[in-house]
Order: sequence, then structure tokens, then C-alpha cells
Amino acid sequence: MPDFDTEGLVSAWIFDGAGGARRAGWEEIHQGSPRAPAFIWISLQQLDHRHGQSWLNNAAGIDPGIVESLVAAETRPRCALYEHGAFLNLRGINLMPYSLPDEMHSVRFWVEPNRIVSVRKRPLSAMGDFEDAIQRGRAPRTPGEFVADISMRLVDRMDTVITALAEQADELEEQVFKATLSNLSMKVSEVRRVAIILRRYIAPQREALNHFSLEDAEWLSPRDRNRLREAADRVTRFAEELDSVRDRAAVIYDQMVERRAEQMNHSMLVLAAVTVVFAPMTLITGLMGMNVEGIPGAQDPNGFWAVTLIAGLLGAGLVALLRAVRWL
Repeated sequence: MPDFDTEGLVSAWIFDGAGGARRAGWEEIHQGSPRAPAFIWISLQQLDHRHGQSWLNNAAGIDPGIVESLVAAETRPRCALYEHGAFLNLRGINLMPYSLPDEMHSVRFWVEPNRIVSVRKRPLSAMGDFEDAIQRGRAPRTPGEFVADISMRLVDRMDTVITALAEQADELEEQVFKATLSNLSMKVSEVRRVAIILRRYIAPQREALNHFSLEDAEWLSPRDRNRLREAADRVTRFAEELDSVRDRAAVIYDQMVERRAEQMNHSMLVLAAVTVVFAPMTLITGLMGMNVEGIPGAQDPNGFWAVTLIAGLLGAGLVALLRAVRWL
């Protein structure tokens, strides 16, 4: 069952600016933003093209260009500063059940001194945990603290997935000379694919957070700016870690190719040695097996055993020769 109403409202909270918060509904939303130091957070679900987001389009009082950014279909993390607010688009890894590790869903924010409007496309576990913290009495006191708190929660979930990805790369490096190559090939490809996808969205998020921390507003305190920069620094480290995982996956794949080539060369060497050993024996037995007159030993009852002994001695001699020249 959807967790939003027909207008796309997921939830709304009014913060008193002193660490407290209470839920709100459409009636209080239509009354406008509360007076400072209080502020309101309106969380909306992005609806499909068949349904309009009437409040966001008609009653929110937000510039149409910003509204278009809030409901855009495909977006990369970015930040845009305006005279009366800031637009921030972030992406987070979803740790909800049945979610893939490379699924990064976007949440877009329009931040004003007394109002925050967020639009999501899919639920994010970080946002759910944030609301749980609000219900437990751990509410932000300013819009800046609100954004910094959510940014840190999104980064924490990235840390979990990227650390697991790096550990998986460590295991593959240990298994590359032990496990069957066919079993590792798909795992290496999957690790590299996930690292590339995550890197594509995580790298721009650093610039978005750093840009937002430059917002010149009273509701963004020095502590909030430091937390945003810390989140950006962690995102930078994650991007570097993903680069490392991607490069290590490429090295593992090269090692697998080299090992497969070594196995192929060894097989070809053995095949060539068998050919060298059996070719003279085949020639001798072929000559002795011709159905013509004059074959030596044709009338001798011990002729077969003599030819067999000669072929055997020849084969043993060739094997000894190949071992001497280190072919075998």
C-alpha cells in the first residue's frame, strides 16, 4: 500500500527550532511557512505523468524552473544556489529489503529559511531512519542542520555498501589462484559493474555538498558547514575507493586471462609431447602392419612381441629425452 496520499504527500513535520517536532497535514501546509525559528518540512512522492502535483505546481509558490528540477525524471547530484533558497539533489543507496546494492535513488530538496520541500521517486532507508529519529525526539533545529543530518545518513549507507564491495574484491584476489575461473568470471564482472555505477553518482555528490556548504544564510551555522564538508570528504574517499575496486577488478580479470593462457599453453605442451612420443611408434606399427609381402618377421611367431618391445623402448626413450630438455 502506498505511503503517500493522492496529492503525493508522504509526510510533513513542523520543527520548533529547539529540537522538537510534530506532524502536520495539508491544512497546516496551506497556511504557509511558520515564523522563525520554526520551519516546516514537506516530503512529497513524485507522481507519474498522468497525475499532476497540484500543490507543488500551483500553490507552493516555488519558481517553475525549480519545480521542474524537483520532478525531473533523471537527475545527477547537484546544487544550485538562489537568492531566496537553495536547490539540492542527492542520491542515496537503498538498504531496504529486495534492493540491489547499485540502486541509488535520488531525493531533491528545495531549502528556504522556514520551509524545506523534498521530492522522492522511491523510498530511501536513510529518510525513513531520519523520520524515526524525529519521532524519538532528535529533531534538527535549523534547515542547515536538517540537510547536514540527512547528508550524513546518506553517506553512512554508502560506507556500508562500499566497504562490502571492497571486501568482496579482497576475497576475489585470494580466490583467483584457487577457484575455478568460470566461477569467478561472473563475480569479477559484477563487482566491476557495481563499482562503475556507484562511482557515476557518488563523484558529483561531493561537489553538490561542497557547493551547498557555501550558501550564505543565517540558518546554515559553521557546525552545519563543517558537517557538510565532512560528508563531502567521505564521499571523496568513497569515490577513490570505488576507483580502487574498479582497478583491482580489472587486475583480477587480467590475472584470470593470464592463468587461462598458462593452462592453455600447458595443455598444448602436453598434447605436443604426446604427439612426439606416439608419432614414431605410430609410424613403425603402421609400416609393420602393411598387408604386403616382405614385411620383416611376418612369419616369425615372436615378431609381434619384438615390434611391441621396440615401440615401447622408443616411447620410453622419447619420454626420457623430453624430460631431459624440460618439455615434461
